Amino acid sequence: MKILFLGDVFAKPGRNAVTRLVPKLITTEGLDLVIANAENVANGSGVTPEHADAHLAAEVNLLTSGNHIWSKREIIPYLEAPGSRLLRPANYPKGSPGRGSALVETPDGRKLGVVNVEGRVFMKNLDDPFRRAEEEVEALKKQGAVAILVDVHCEASSEKNALGHFLDGRVSAVVGTHTHIQTADERVLPGGTAYITDVGMCGPWDSVIGVKKELVLDRFLTQRPVGFEPARRDVHLQGALIEIDEKTGKARSIRRVQEKLPDE
Repeated sequence: MKILFLGDVFAKPGRNAVTRLVPKLITTEGLDLVIANAENVANGSGVTPEHADAHLAAEVNLLTSGNHIWSKREIIPYLEAPGSRLLRPANYPKGSPGRGSALVETPDGRKLGVVNVEGRVFMKNLDDPFRRAEEEVEALKKQGAVAILVDVHCEASSEKNALGHFLDGRVSAVVGTHTHIQTADERVLPGGTAYITDVGMCGPWDSVIGVKKELVLDRFLTQRPVGFEPARRDVHLQGALIEIDEKTGKARSIRRVQEKLPDE
């Protein structure tokens, strides 16, 4: 099973990268499934139903999210709809709209389980992501998942690293999101779990993590509130391609993906 996991899709430039590049990658890489973190698709913060549907129409099979999932109120009914293919972090308190894990099937019926959790270091004091991920993983195995991928949406690299080791041997892949900066530590852990601290961002590189650099510099230099706007130039798609042996549920390989969107 070959899975492409895409880093945080940032605003319109990121959306364009996904819709234009993903169909080509499916063909050239022989992908079975594509998963993307969509929490920044709506002008850099949150996701709307229209943006979620556009990604799914671009042959993305499932969407994960993170701390910006509640930024757009109109997404709440979408999260609660039966069979919704947009996840929110599983470790939000009980009663939160939506769900934090799901099964997605390849065209020939093989089942991939996907879990989404949010970290707590330098972030909100949510429920324990370690124990919650463990619970979701066990539930997905009972539902027939032959492979499981976990999106750990965290600020601290140490927390992501710890989650990777905690789940090693029990899931197929642990991939980090949130920082928008792709790390170069992709590897298969001793127990057979593919790991990377952060898969990066689908969005403009001529920026500060997606935002116009002039605005961010102004905020740092003046310490005054400054409205952020998405940057536009030098757009790339970033993620990780993971190959899994579905007979064992263990990863065979993981490699970083970087594709530049041709200038229009």
